[in-house]
Amino acid sequence: MLTVQDLLEIKAIDGLKIIAGEKGINNEISIVNIIENPDAFDWLSPNELLLSTGYIFKDNEELQNKIIKELSEINCAGLVVKMKRYFEKLPQNMIDEANKYGLPLLELPIGYTLSRVISIINEKASGRYDLLNRKTLDMHNLFFRISLEGGGIEKISSMLSGTINNPIIIVDKNWSLLHYTEHAANDIPLKDSLDLTTDKPIFNKEFIDSIPPNLSDMKKSIKRSYYLKDKNIICRVLPIAVSQDIYGYIVIWQTVHDLVEFDYIILQQASTIIALERIKAKEIKEVKVKIRQDFYDDLLSGKITSPETLQTLCDLHGLNPNYSYYCLVINIEAKEVEKFEDMIIGKYKMDNIAQSCVEIVYEMAYKSIGEITSFYRNNRIIILVGQNEDRPPISVSEAKQYANDLHEKLVNRLQNSFLIGIGQQYRSINSLYKSFSEANEMIRLMQQMHEKNEVSHFEDYSVYHLLDSNINSLELEDFFQKSLGKIYEHDKLHATSYLSTLENYFYNNQNVSETSKAMFLHRNTLIYRIEKIKEILNTDLKSSEELLRIQIALKIFRILNKYM
Repeated sequence: MLTVQDLLEIKAIDGLKIIAGEKGINNEISIVNIIENPDAFDWLSPNELLLSTGYIFKDNEELQNKIIKELSEINCAGLVVKMKRYFEKLPQNMIDEANKYGLPLLELPIGYTLSRVISIINEKASGRYDLLNRKTLDMHNLFFRISLEGGGIEKISSMLSGTINNPIIIVDKNWSLLHYTEHAANDIPLKDSLDLTTDKPIFNKEFIDSIPPNLSDMKKSIKRSYYLKDKNIICRVLPIAVSQDIYGYIVIWQTVHDLVEFDYIILQQASTIIALERIKAKEIKEVKVKIRQDFYDDLLSGKITSPETLQTLCDLHGLNPNYSYYCLVINIEAKEVEKFEDMIIGKYKMDNIAQSCVEIVYEMAYKSIGEITSFYRNNRIIILVGQNEDRPPISVSEAKQYANDLHEKLVNRLQNSFLIGIGQQYRSINSLYKSFSEANEMIRLMQQMHEKNEVSHFEDYSVYHLLDSNINSLELEDFFQKSLGKIYEHDKLHATSYLSTLENYFYNNQNVSETSKAMFLHRNTLIYRIEKIKEILNTDLKSSEELLRIQIALKIFRILNKYM
C-alpha cells in the first residue's frame, strides 16, 4: 500500500515536500485526481490524493479553508499544490487548517506537470489493488450468498453495519424507512434522533431536498449533514439504483468510524445486492396484487361457485365466508383529473386520489359496524363490509349513516366530488356480486337523473331500477305521456312548475304545510297549484290507483329526463 510518507521518497518527483498536516502522513493513497472545480466534493472518494494549481482558491480564503475541511471529512489522502503558478508560498490559513484537521498539505515544484505526477503515483500505487480486489470479491460473494439464502435486506444491513462500523439506515425512493441497523458504539442513538417508524419518512425535508436528483448518475455516495438541536451528524448517502431507476437509498450515520476506501467499495456492493432485493420484492408484490385482484374480480362477478374453492380463497385473502356482506362503491367524479391533457398525468392523479380514498376508508373503519376490505379499480373504490352471523342485519339507515360520514370525510380531506352507491346486505358471500351490482347501479342512476343525492342505497332507487331495467324507453315514455303528459306540456307552454310541485307534494306525503315549507311557497299558492293540477288531469287525487299511477309516472320522468 502507498502512503503519503512513501511519496516523499519517490525520486521521480524529487522536491515534493509536506508543509502541514503531518498527523496524516501515513494516510493511504488509492488514486490520484485533479481538483479544479469548487463544486466537485460530491465526486471525491476516500484515500484520493488531490492535485491542484491553486487557481480555484487563489484569492478566496473562505474557499481555501473549506477545501481543507471538506477533503479531511471525506478522508482524502492529502492535497498537493503546484507552486509558482499562483502561489509563491501556501497561505498561513491553509497551513493552520491542514494542521487542525491532520490533512497532509504538500508543495509540488513547478517543474512537474500534474499529468506526469499522476502517472508516477498511480504506477507506484497499482500493486495494492490486487489485495483490495480480492477483499472486495470476498465481500461481494458474502452479500450474494445472503441474498440467495433469503436473508433479505435485514441481514445485508446487519453485515454492512458490522463491516463499515457505523449505523445503517435503508429507505425507499420516497425516503420511507425500510430497515435500520444500530451500532453498539454509536453515542448518538438512532431511536433518540429519528422517528424509526417503518414505511414512514424519517428524515426532514431540508435533508431530503439537499440530495441531488441525479444521484443515481453519480454512481457513488455523497456527504451530507443532518442537523439535530445541538449536533451536526455527518451522513453518507448512496442510491440503491439499477440503471436510472432508484429503488431507495442507503444512509450511513457516520458517528462511530470514518469511512475508508474499502468501506465505500463495500457500500457499492451492498447497494447492488439491495437493489436486486427491492426488485425481487416488487415483483413478488405485483404477483400477489394480481392474484388478489383476480380473486375479487371473480368474487364480484359471481364466477366462484364451488363452496370449497370459495372457502380456500377467502381464507387466503382475509374474508370470512360465514359473514353477511354488503358492498359500497365510491365513484370519484374526476372533474379535476379531466383537465389534464396528458393521459399519464391524469391517471397518476386519479391513482393518488383513489389510494387516498382507500386510506380514509380504513381510517373510518370503526364506523362501519363490520369488518372492512377496500381496494380500487380506476376511479371507483370498492368497500366490502362483513358482519358476524351472530349480529342482527344492518339496517338501511345504518348503512347510509356510515356512507354519509365517509362521504363527508372524503370531500373535506380531498376537496373532490364523490358519489357513493350502497348495495343490499346478503346472508351468503356467494351473493356479494349482487350487492356490488346494486351499488354500481345506484351510481349510474344518480348520474343519469342528475339528482342532488350523493349517497344512495339500493332501496332508495328500487322502483327506478325496476322500471329502467325491465321496460324499454318507448313504453316508459308512453306511460308518462298518458299519465302526466298534459302537465308536462302545460309547464313547457306556460313556464309553470307543476311537475316539480307534484314531486314535492308526494315526497312530503301529500302534506300541504310540509310541502309549502320545502318549496318556500305560501300555503295558498301551493293549494292553488294543486287545484290547477287536478283540473288539468281531471282527477281529485284521491283514488289509490290514480295516485300510484301518477307516482310511477313521476319516477319515469326522472328516468327519461335526459331524453325529453
